[in-house]
Amino acid sequence: MKDFKILQLLDKLTFIFRKLGIDYAIMRQILQIKLMMDERKVPTIFNQNKKDQKNSYFKSLWIYALYGLVLIFFMGFGHNYQFQMSIAYGMIIFIIMTTLISDFSSVLLDVRDRSILSTKPITAKTINAAKILHILIYLTYLTVALTAIPLIVSLFTQGIVFFLLTILELIFINIFIVVLTSILYIVILRFFDGEKLKDIINYVQIGLSLVLMIGYQVLIRSFEFVNFEMVVSFKWWSIFILPMWFAAPYELILNSNTSLVTIICTIFSVIVPLIAIGLYIKLIPTFERNLQKLLNTSKAKREKRNRLKDYLLTLICRTSEERTFYRFASLMMKQEREFKLKVYPALGFSFIVPFIFIYNSIQDENVDFSTSLSYLNIYFSMLIIPSAVVMLGHSAKYKAAWIYKVFPIQDYTYLQKGSLKAFLLKLYIPLYIVLSIIFSFIYGQRIIPDLLTVLLASCFYTVICYMGFGNKMPFSKPFDEIGDGHTWKTLLLLIPLAILVGLHFFATRITYGIVIYFIILLVINFITWRLKFKRAKFNV
Repeated sequence: MKDFKILQLLDKLTFIFRKLGIDYAIMRQILQIKLMMDERKVPTIFNQNKKDQKNSYFKSLWIYALYGLVLIFFMGFGHNYQFQMSIAYGMIIFIIMTTLISDFSSVLLDVRDRSILSTKPITAKTINAAKILHILIYLTYLTVALTAIPLIVSLFTQGIVFFLLTILELIFINIFIVVLTSILYIVILRFFDGEKLKDIINYVQIGLSLVLMIGYQVLIRSFEFVNFEMVVSFKWWSIFILPMWFAAPYELILNSNTSLVTIICTIFSVIVPLIAIGLYIKLIPTFERNLQKLLNTSKAKREKRNRLKDYLLTLICRTSEERTFYRFASLMMKQEREFKLKVYPALGFSFIVPFIFIYNSIQDENVDFSTSLSYLNIYFSMLIIPSAVVMLGHSAKYKAAWIYKVFPIQDYTYLQKGSLKAFLLKLYIPLYIVLSIIFSFIYGQRIIPDLLTVLLASCFYTVICYMGFGNKMPFSKPFDEIGDGHTWKTLLLLIPLAILVGLHFFATRITYGIVIYFIILLVINFITWRLKFKRAKFNV
């Protein structure tokens, strides 16, 4: 059996584990097996060829090292530590936490080995120690890859005190993130079980990803430019911003800043992780008992038929086959957890981005909303369309796509057409409606023709994205096939989106231009949706 260097390093700390009441020999064997099995796993960030999965996690670390180069500007230069390190730790926490959510939640919630380990004379403390160390080992590799180069630069530019303080803070951050995630799952496990629990965990993952995305904007708003220098603008809510906690010790130790907020944040950076560890240790027995709920499944609830919905569906989908596949795609998007985890955060971000650009335009100059064209920022909501169209072709249960071949139908275009309509009506149009209501309140009723034009543009753009990614049977490919090729196609598909925005802007400069542009898009949509979805063969 392969012996890992990290385990040889842990061997030197055997006495610590024994003092904590952990059977180190057994814990080491469990870790050794888990590390060997992990060599076959492909991390979320590294979608490589399935034929070359060995040591894939370590091969992906260069990507994190590349991300870490950005940290050099914040960690290597300057002495405004509250600003610099808040930004740096915001980025570090974002990357570590999203990696933990995407790749290691299954480890925290793993119940597959319980049937083996629970029948052996192994204490729960030993099993849990192996589980936590398993995650911390990989997060340590990740943290080193992410921060090694910035740390080396900071050692020469900021000094040994800054270097050692950063290492200590990174240890606290990693422990705190793992414990925080575990406690969050403990709370959820306390009140829910079975499929409902898995859904809630999925929504927590989605919500957390979205909060982390938006959190950058909140963090940036905590600082202001004054005479080309960044000056901290503390508010009462600043003490609740996590990155500021870990940036405060630099201000206190290196800049001798003894303000009340700095001292409070410094105390939080030390006390809160320690309290979290103690709380987690006390809750471990409860956590293990409630993990059994993951084995329970709940009966699926049958959705009640709504006559109005059925009637509207007959107007949208003209054939019975298309309506059937519309309902099928709607259920898949609702129940496919991995699809939701990949698409819903981007959906939320598409909702936020237009307001970010509007806010920035307000900051730069005085804007008259009664005449402003900044409502065209609503086009940023269409950024979700390329990502969602790609995801519609993939599923965690892709092997079940053989069922398509036994369907008694001759025209499979109904499947793709129904799926795209399901995405538009279930995901994009609700987002568009909420944005339209808010934009109408801000800019007035004058933009209603523009908003209707944007809706037609989004339908046309959906077809463009579908053509860009090629003919695929919905939910028929594994998610790990989404690689660099799709990323480049997604970037290229931003070009037609920019053209649509440009044409809309040009139309606003012409008398009755929006009406003309609306009619043109209406005709184009009618033609493209009919011509593109002629009878065709798909490969499953």
